[in-house]
Amino acid sequence: MVRPTKPRRVEFIPSLQIFGPFDVDISELQENVLYIEELEAVRLKDLEDLDNELCAQKMEISRQTFQRILETARAKIADSLINGKTIRIEGGNYTRNICFVECLDCGSSWKEAYENFEKILKGEYTCPSCGSKRITCGGREKKKFCRKNCWRYRGNR
Repeated sequence: MVRPTKPRRVEFIPSLQIFGPFDVDISELQENVLYIEELEAVRLKDLEDLDNELCAQKMEISRQTFQRILETARAKIADSLINGKTIRIEGGNYTRNICFVECLDCGSSWKEAYENFEKILKGEYTCPSCGSKRITCGGREKKKFCRKNCWRYRGNR
């Protein structure tokens, strides 16, 4: 049985999501879909000029997985540039950020995707250990907020 793919952490979602050759009707061109995590890999490696180990740590994936994502992204970009295809940026398996949470009843602590925090704040999310709905952001790592996206971080600026 195949293990489910772990979401890749990304810090950048582009506002422009389609690129193509100038002065050509984009609807008639072939396209390559560049996933959000592939764009993040290119951004970290080529724009921020970080080494693979640090890039993988930032995305919270293994170095081998990072390298595989980067190679796929670069191949799509090269194909688009050489063969005049558009690049559409969308989808993928990513999370905006990951935050520490803690159950107030049993004390267990774990990492949770930012996308689930709306459910946590509304009391619709339960602890995986004991089933309690008394969950708080921060966990044992009280100073490790999920940076830009955490409601606690925004309140403490």
